[in-house]
Amino acid sequence: MTETTLAQPERPEKEREEAGPGDPFDRDDLPAPHGATGALLRSLLAAHRFRVAVAALVLLVKEAAVQAGPLLVAYAIDRGVPAFRAGDHGPLVAVAVGYLLCAVGAGALQYVFVRGAARINQDVLLDLRGRIFRHAQVLSVDFHERYTSGRLISRSTTDVESLRELLSEGLQELIGVVLSFVSISLVLLWLDLGIGAVAVASFGPLYLLVRRYRRRAGAVYAERSTAIAGVIVKFAETMNGIRPVRAFRRERVNDAEFAGLNHRHERSNGDALLEMARYVVGSRLVANTAVAGMCLWGAYRVAGGSLELGVLAAAVLYVRRLYDPIDRLGMFLNSYESAAASLAKIAGLLAQEPGVPEAVAPRELPERAGAAPGREVVFDGVRFAYRTGGEVLPRFDLRIPAGQTVAVVGATGAGKSTLAKLLARFYDPTDGRVLLDGVDLRELATPELRRGVVMVTQEAFLFSGTVAENIAIGRPDATREEVERAAKAIGAHEFIAGLPDGYDTDVRKRGGRISAGQRQLVAFARALLADPAVLILDEATSSLDVPGERAVQHAMDTVLAGRTAVVIAHRLSTVEVADRVLVMEAGRIVEDGTPAGLVGGEGRYAGLHRAWRDSLTG
Repeated sequence: MTETTLAQPERPEKEREEAGPGDPFDRDDLPAPHGATGALLRSLLAAHRFRVAVAALVLLVKEAAVQAGPLLVAYAIDRGVPAFRAGDHGPLVAVAVGYLLCAVGAGALQYVFVRGAARINQDVLLDLRGRIFRHAQVLSVDFHERYTSGRLISRSTTDVESLRELLSEGLQELIGVVLSFVSISLVLLWLDLGIGAVAVASFGPLYLLVRRYRRRAGAVYAERSTAIAGVIVKFAETMNGIRPVRAFRRERVNDAEFAGLNHRHERSNGDALLEMARYVVGSRLVANTAVAGMCLWGAYRVAGGSLELGVLAAAVLYVRRLYDPIDRLGMFLNSYESAAASLAKIAGLLAQEPGVPEAVAPRELPERAGAAPGREVVFDGVRFAYRTGGEVLPRFDLRIPAGQTVAVVGATGAGKSTLAKLLARFYDPTDGRVLLDGVDLRELATPELRRGVVMVTQEAFLFSGTVAENIAIGRPDATREEVERAAKAIGAHEFIAGLPDGYDTDVRKRGGRISAGQRQLVAFARALLADPAVLILDEATSSLDVPGERAVQHAMDTVLAGRTAVVIAHRLSTVEVADRVLVMEAGRIVEDGTPAGLVGGEGRYAGLHRAWRDSLTG
């Protein structure tokens, strides 16, 4: 008998407790590296640079057409009216035609811009949602055990929606405001240096207002994004666990918790609206004061003969146009701060590196020796520690010959699942290697690894779709005949044929249309169709009744034939299919031998076996 030291496995809850307040997973947001938010936005727009440039040019020409109006008014008052009184109608007609052309042209250019910007907007959001979904799939299992699916949903829905508002409306407002400020300021300075200087000087208080709004709104929108994520997380968690919620009458508790999260979201929304109101009131006060002052001063100058009436009229129109965009700037800042907070959270998510990265120079597994499908598994000097710190798996060595079925037994928390997750490469060892026929798992491309190693878990997860589609997940290119052959081999064909539409029956959400034992048989058919060299069964029969367990054990005999297998078992009836048994206790393999040899001894497995036999006959 050999003795191999393993570490006490840590569940996600324990990881969270030991991680401490510095663990980023304890917060809704994941910290984004410096400059990551801007880099993400630039990368999203990089593929659309030409279309963005064309849209900006269209908006520039449209703005020129709009800003030409007051100049035409000034020309009409100072030149057209005197000419009309002298009998010359040409200047006023020219002004009317020019004004009409500017209006029509501005409308047409606005249509072109909106249509082009909408296409860019949708393409960018399509790209971003795809990035989030693809990246979430390649992140390690430990990430998903700690960062809830509700938060991922929030990142890909509400946070992406915030960016949509910025791209569809905010950027147009920003470009329009900037062009208005620049063009109107230059025209005012050209029309009259004094009025222009006063208008430009009034930008100082407006700048201070914008700066204050951005600082306060940034914190508010970060809190709002966190609050809505909390609402989504609680809703998704409750709906996924609706059966225990009803069984243990947690409706009132959940309602109270949800109400608290909902009120937090309500308060954050109220704070955002309050900051917007403060900005709008302040900006309008500055704008109205400046316009009133200019009108009084301009009227005084017109009366004194130092300023033409048409120039004053054009200046007043321009000044009104100069300050009208202030509210629009507020709307942009509103969209910008909301989008910036959301984009920072998305950037933090996308900055997460997979704990099990792809191989830099992938290798292929050697050809299988002989007709048997199994491969040798070796744990060579393996040590493991979670990224939050603290060694949880001291160095150990273990060899499982090709084609051997090894059962791992022990109390809950004895270290069984840690061993299985390393073999499935859900985690990578901190030191040492896990070898498959002499090849380090880290040197295998993910498709090659998943073809070689397959895990069947306690909860056989079925996706929405037909029974045949769920079995074919094991090998997507399989024909219907191959799918049915796999189902027949593990004894699932009879119950599948009895379903309303046979293999085309939709199993619905999480396979809820069929029983737990039937779902497990589908999972075994999936594994058999995949034809892996190494099969991991993680407590695959622990939740089944006796008939279901017998059906699954029959399927196990078929699936395990000739393969290397690690069977994690709570029920000792499952161990009977094994060639070798490892008994784990407190993170150590304390017994290692054949089932018959260990039963005949006086060790821990013999005691477990006697207790199990007594429970069957008692």
